[in-house]
Amino acid sequence: MSRLLHRGRATPPVAVSGQGCWLRDSEGREVLDASGGAAVSCLGHGHPEVIAAVQQQVAALEYAHTGFFTNEPAERLGEVLVGHEPGGLSRAYFVSGGSEAMEAALKLARQHFVEKGEPRRTRFIARRQSYHGNTLGALALGGNAARRAPYAPILADAFSHVSAAFPYRGMRESEDEQGYVACLAEELEAEFQRLGPGNVAAFVAETVVGATAGCAAPPAGYFRAVREICDRHGALLILDEVMSGMGRTGTLHAWEQEGIAPDIQAIAKGLGGGYQPIGAILMNDRVLAPIMAGSGAFQHGHTYLSHPVACAAALAVQEVIARDGLLGRVQAMGARLEAGLVERFGNHRHVGDIRGRGLFRAIELVADRATREPFEPTRRLNQRIRDEAFARGLAVYPGGGTADGTRGDHILLAPPYIAGEAEIDLILERLGEAVDAALAA
Repeated sequence: MSRLLHRGRATPPVAVSGQGCWLRDSEGREVLDASGGAAVSCLGHGHPEVIAAVQQQVAALEYAHTGFFTNEPAERLGEVLVGHEPGGLSRAYFVSGGSEAMEAALKLARQHFVEKGEPRRTRFIARRQSYHGNTLGALALGGNAARRAPYAPILADAFSHVSAAFPYRGMRESEDEQGYVACLAEELEAEFQRLGPGNVAAFVAETVVGATAGCAAPPAGYFRAVREICDRHGALLILDEVMSGMGRTGTLHAWEQEGIAPDIQAIAKGLGGGYQPIGAILMNDRVLAPIMAGSGAFQHGHTYLSHPVACAAALAVQEVIARDGLLGRVQAMGARLEAGLVERFGNHRHVGDIRGRGLFRAIELVADRATREPFEPTRRLNQRIRDEAFARGLAVYPGGGTADGTRGDHILLAPPYIAGEAEIDLILERLGEAVDAALAA
C-alpha cells in the first residue's frame, strides 16, 4: 500500500526515468509525453546540460535565504528574462510555482495601490472558464467552477468574473470577430462601472487559456481593447502565462502576439521545464515606482524565494531554448501538429473545435457538431480518452467542464519543444486511436 495521498483512489504507475520526449515506468513501459505533464517539460526529460547545471549548483550552494543574500543564478536568470526589458517589464521575483506566482501578483498589485495612495482599489476582475492556481487566493481569482465548488464558502469576495474570450463557445453565429471583441469589451467596461472604476486594482487573464478551456486563444484585438479599458480607469493588467508562456505558443511570451504588454506577468511551467520547481512574476517600473518611493520593499515572501538550484536549472533551460532556436521549432512543429489534427479530426463527427498556438493545442469533443452540444459529464469522456491514450503509450492532458464549467470535454497537447516530426506523427496516430476507442466504449 502506498503511503502517499494520490490524486485518485488508485496508485498510478511509478515513473523511474525519462529521456527526450519519453518516460519509462517501473515495468519497463515507455510513454510518449505528449502534454509535458501539464505543459511543463518544454525540453523533455534528461537534458544533460540542465542536469549538469543542477549538479554544479548543488555542489556550490544549495540554499541561501533571501533575507540575507542574493545568489548568482537568480541574478543571471533575472538578467536573461528582463535585462532587455521586454514590453517594459524590468524586474523579476522568483517563487516555487504558478500558484505562488499568482498570489504574489495579486499582493504586488494591492501594495502598488496602497503605496500610491489609492487604498480603495481592492477589487480584481477575472474571467469565467479561467484557472489561476489552487491556493485560496488564486482559486478565488479563477473561474474553474469545479475546482472552486468545494471551497466556495472560504474564498474571498474581492474577485468577480466576466465572460471568457472563447470564440467557439462565446461568439454568436451572427457575430464577426470584431463584433465579438466589442461585446466582450462592453461587458468588461460594465463590470468596472458596477464595481466603481476607482475600486478596481486589476484585470487578470490567461493570455491563451490553458487547462479549463483547452488552449482557447483570444480573438484579434481583444487584448488591445482590454489594455485600453485598464489604462483609462487606472487599473493594472495582469497576465497569467504560467501555462502558455515561455515559448509554448511560439513566442517567448504569448502576449507578444497581441500587440500589448502587461504590467505584471506570471510565468512558471516552461521557465524551468520541470527540472526544479520554479515560477516568477515579471513587472514594469510603473508597478514598482510607488513602492520604491515609499516603503522600498515588497511586503511578501516565501522560504524558497530565488532558490539557487531552481534558478540554475531555469537559467540552463532558457539558455538551451535560445541557443538551439527552439522557438522556431515550436512554430514549425506546432504547424505540423495543427495540420495533423485538422487532417485526423477536421471531419470527425464528435470533434467540434481544434484550437491553440504553437505546441499548445487542444481538441474539444462534442455530442453534436451542429449544435455544439457537449457529452454528458457522467460519461467522463475526457478521462476515458486519457486512459485509452495511456494504454497505447501516450500521455495527454484531459479537461472537463470545458463548455460551461460542468459540461464539456477537451484533450490538451503540449509536447516538448524538442519534439520532431516522428514524435508529432506518433502523437496524432495514437490520439486518433484513443478518441475512437473511448467513443466506442
